[in-house]
Amino acid sequence: MSAESVRIRPAHPDDLEAVAAIYAHYVHNSVATFDEVPPTAEDWRAKAYDLHARGLPFLVAEEDWEVVGFAYAGPWRPKPAYRHTAEDTVYISPDHTAKGVGRALLSTLLPLCADAGVRRVLAVIADGGDDNTSSRLHKSFGFTEAGRLTEVGFKHNRWIDTVLYELELKPRQAPPAE
Repeated sequence: MSAESVRIRPAHPDDLEAVAAIYAHYVHNSVATFDEVPPTAEDWRAKAYDLHARGLPFLVAEEDWEVVGFAYAGPWRPKPAYRHTAEDTVYISPDHTAKGVGRALLSTLLPLCADAGVRRVLAVIADGGDDNTSSRLHKSFGFTEAGRLTEVGFKHNRWIDTVLYELELKPRQAPPAE
């Protein structure tokens, strides 16, 4: 598999079983997410619907008709003043990591965020004490470290820090009127 053989497209309802399975792997086997119970495909359907209603992107990467990764931008916080700030999420099937899928997803996601009027994208990345692929990916797109929250998560019998990264986008359309 190569990044050239991967197709990035908007997520469809039929993709959400695969999205749920990819995410479940990380819930059970890593600290990449602080979820302890994997969301169901129905939970993912509700999330996809909400993001669509907000005009925010939810993408999948597929190879040979199989979903091998996903990415979306969600609201950073619920208060209205945060409406031009989004948090990105990127997950890749464990069999397809380190093959350019995350790069392909993020390179498609960021311009769609700008089109949606997002001015700043944040990434909240768990620091498990290892060489973090997600941190390297985000830095390669120009994200800069904005801060660290120390021992804010407890999973797999250990305390985990999160590192906040941010990227300013140049929106390709004017923000909506107040």
